[in-house]
Amino acid sequence: MPERFNQDVFDRYEPVVLRGQVREWPAVAAANAGRDAMAHYIAGFDTGQQVDLMVGQAAIEGRFFYSDDLRGFNFRRLPAAITVLLGELLRLAAETRPPALYAGAAAAAECLPGWTDANPIGLPLGGTTPRVWIGNATHISTHFDTSPNLACVVAGERRFLLFPPDQIANLYVGPIDATMAGQPTSMVDPYAPDLDRFPRFAEAMRHARVAVLRPGDAIFMPALWWHNIRSFSPLNVLVNYWWDTETKASPMGALAYALLAIRDLPPGERAAWRGWFDHYIFADDAAHVADHLPDTFRGVLGSPTPARDGRLRGFLKNALSG
Repeated sequence: MPERFNQDVFDRYEPVVLRGQVREWPAVAAANAGRDAMAHYIAGFDTGQQVDLMVGQAAIEGRFFYSDDLRGFNFRRLPAAITVLLGELLRLAAETRPPALYAGAAAAAECLPGWTDANPIGLPLGGTTPRVWIGNATHISTHFDTSPNLACVVAGERRFLLFPPDQIANLYVGPIDATMAGQPTSMVDPYAPDLDRFPRFAEAMRHARVAVLRPGDAIFMPALWWHNIRSFSPLNVLVNYWWDTETKASPMGALAYALLAIRDLPPGERAAWRGWFDHYIFADDAAHVADHLPDTFRGVLGSPTPARDGRLRGFLKNALSG
């Protein structure tokens, strides 16, 4: 499997469920032994470093989202040590309507040193950093990641509802500059959709994929695939791996600049600029559009190199200062 991962999973640009991928992890064995054993196992790695904890009242029923007036969110953020969070989750486990608690994206190397060596993934994931997500029964709104994502379920059951990127118009996306965790989210609750307000969502559901994962299972989600995640147990643990994109420029930043520079132009000009984008960016042979020019004369149209990237950044800096 490791030697075939890139060809059979990564390069397909489709979600792939990997049943039992991490079932041999000691962490999964602890989860199978019960909530107390799981909490004790994680606490054994904890350095006491505080993580970002999302806390919502019982009334939100685990769905982290915007507030009713859309001026904020229906949860608050607090710093908390993982061991403190685990103790609170165990205390709340018997309640029928507990508050929603969720700590996510905690780098294992910093918060739980030793976890990665004890629970190796065994796949060619490059420079990915394992990140730990811990909470109770929660509902994470439909969103996407800008990097490929491998998510491994350690404790509890999770239901993944996925939508292809081409369903963006049917998902009724919220603001791109006021988000809960960095990426825009769909405004539709897929488990209670208001089809009078969001009629095209019915079409999105026709293209939806569903995967239910249990401890030991994993799912690969390509970049820009939308996913909605529900957790059902009083103590849920997931570890994910995002491919490193820190050296890349931001496509979302490019979109924001296009909103500023292109979207509100007259229709004829917008159509003309679409031709430029199709030619230089989206055409199958876009990487070769400057082949008719000598290498030393291609400027920002040249092949990716540190020098080319530096020229592009300078070109953008001048454009943004105008």
